[in-house]
Amino acid sequence: MTPSMPTYRRQWFTDGAAARRDVLAGIVVALALIPEAIGFSIIAGVDPRVGLYASVAIAMTIALIGGRPGMVSAATAAVAVVVGPLVRAHGVDYLFAATILMGLIQVAAGLLRLDLVMQFVSRSVITGFVNALAILIFLAQLPQLTGVSWVSYALVAGGLAIIYGLPRLTRAVPSPLVAILVLSAISVALGLQVNTVGDMGRLPEGLPSLALPQVPLTLETLRIILPYSLTMAAVGLLESLLTAQIVDDMTDTESDKRRECAGQGGANVVAALFGGMGGCAMIGQSVINVTSGGRGRLSTFVAGAFLLFLLAVLGPWVGRVPMPALVAVMIMVSIGTFSWNSIPNLRRHPPTSSVVMLVTVAVVVATRDLSLGVLAGVLLSGIFFAGKVQRLFSVERLGTGDRATYRVTGEIFFASVERFTRGFQAEDGARYVTIDVVGAHFWDISGVAALDKVVARLRRDGRVVVVTGYNRASADLVDRFALHDKTGVELGVVPH
Repeated sequence: MTPSMPTYRRQWFTDGAAARRDVLAGIVVALALIPEAIGFSIIAGVDPRVGLYASVAIAMTIALIGGRPGMVSAATAAVAVVVGPLVRAHGVDYLFAATILMGLIQVAAGLLRLDLVMQFVSRSVITGFVNALAILIFLAQLPQLTGVSWVSYALVAGGLAIIYGLPRLTRAVPSPLVAILVLSAISVALGLQVNTVGDMGRLPEGLPSLALPQVPLTLETLRIILPYSLTMAAVGLLESLLTAQIVDDMTDTESDKRRECAGQGGANVVAALFGGMGGCAMIGQSVINVTSGGRGRLSTFVAGAFLLFLLAVLGPWVGRVPMPALVAVMIMVSIGTFSWNSIPNLRRHPPTSSVVMLVTVAVVVATRDLSLGVLAGVLLSGIFFAGKVQRLFSVERLGTGDRATYRVTGEIFFASVERFTRGFQAEDGARYVTIDVVGAHFWDISGVAALDKVVARLRRDGRVVVVTGYNRASADLVDRFALHDKTGVELGVVPH
């Protein structure tokens, strides 16, 4: 789970140009984190400092111990939505305690290799997750685009022009950073009446301090926080692993998902100890980082460190950054995140894959819950897969007279057992029956029970039954769970 020292060093520093790109990308991400962290704090019902300090601690810590270089983690809406009732009922200290427990659960998940559950998330679900998140990122900008003056629209348009136009001239500096700086200078110089970062909430002053949550260490406290901690841990890991896969695809590199699980847990524990809420990977900020040139751990660390610098030293200036500048950046993220190829692929891909993608998008957008959308997509993928495998199953009768051979082909499991049992003709007059399963595989106890049922029914009718052709895995399953026959026992004698 721990990379070698040369590999770890390369994830921090490759060359001077890469380091410069990481630093500049981290600065862009830090600026984009501020309004979102404040917004997430409001959702959770806590002071803006809780979300901002969490973003600082999580970003800096995950840069050190995470498994996906270049991915940005911070306070997120998914976690904020979960903890709102806890804060209202018991106070912010219980939030900090729940976040520590959340982190410990995630560390345990990493040690237990729960990252392997990503193997059950299909490409269609990931595409739906990405598209839904792009839509949610855009929808989140609408409050800053409704009921505002034409000046705000002009600044957003100007920001988008810089973001997409500057790379045609030079890529030495990330265009989103230039857009934020230029629009901020124009807004301050001309005294434009537009929404600013300071309007989102009061920015904290000074540095966070280390402190333990002031809660009683009793079973009652555990009873209160455990359900929230489990939910936060599950949602955080799900979003982090999906985001890591997306960054893997964007950068054409691999990441250590097991290390990422444990790293997320460690980062959340640190965040709680410094007065922050829980968080996880953020696909929007990760896309900003990657598209701005950030690839290494340095970019994520700079995002957290520069955010701390902004809060502690430049707070009054940061508060004057116009929201239209950040809206332009997030619109760019939304456009860049959406998988535009998925639209023409609706006709080219199998209908079931397209349905899974669309259902994932619909559930996420309708519920604003990424985990529910992914769960719906995974369940639907499983149903479609089971149906597909079930259709590939067949039972063919061969032979005449008093001898019959039933050749079984395909996978015998819970979804195909009905077709398996129907395949043996009740009116078959054969005295000697051979069930040939050389082309079949028994996957579960439902399949074994179906074989038991068929053999028992044929024998009640006075037939001699023999089952042949088990593969090793099927034979082991039948020997363990069959009621009527074991593969090592002769089932009947077919005369020559």
